[in-house]
Amino acid sequence: MAEKTIMLCCAAGMSTSMLVARMQDAAKADGEDVEIFACPAAEADDKLSQENVSAILLGPQVRYMLDSFKQKVSDKNIPVDVIDMQAYGMMDGEKVLKQGLSLIK
Repeated sequence: MAEKTIMLCCAAGMSTSMLVARMQDAAKADGEDVEIFACPAAEADDKLSQENVSAILLGPQVRYMLDSFKQKVSDKNIPVDVIDMQAYGMMDGEKVLKQGLSLIK
């Protein structure tokens, strides 16, 4: 079991699934012990109740949900941010991984 867990949320979970694979490759190359998974924003409540999430990254397409996510997890002290749009568009797993890990540390 990884010591850190990053949850990516987007509209449907398709493009973020590709990004998760690239982030996992980057984590392995960097020797980071981190679990990364994606889910549609509509399923976030279920995932938050099932998983021990360390940080949440929102896809640029659901950036309008940032405040509601922050409120949703304010009592759990889970940091939330929007994935850098350029890193998302380039599917830059290394950059997005670093963004997620910087929220945790």
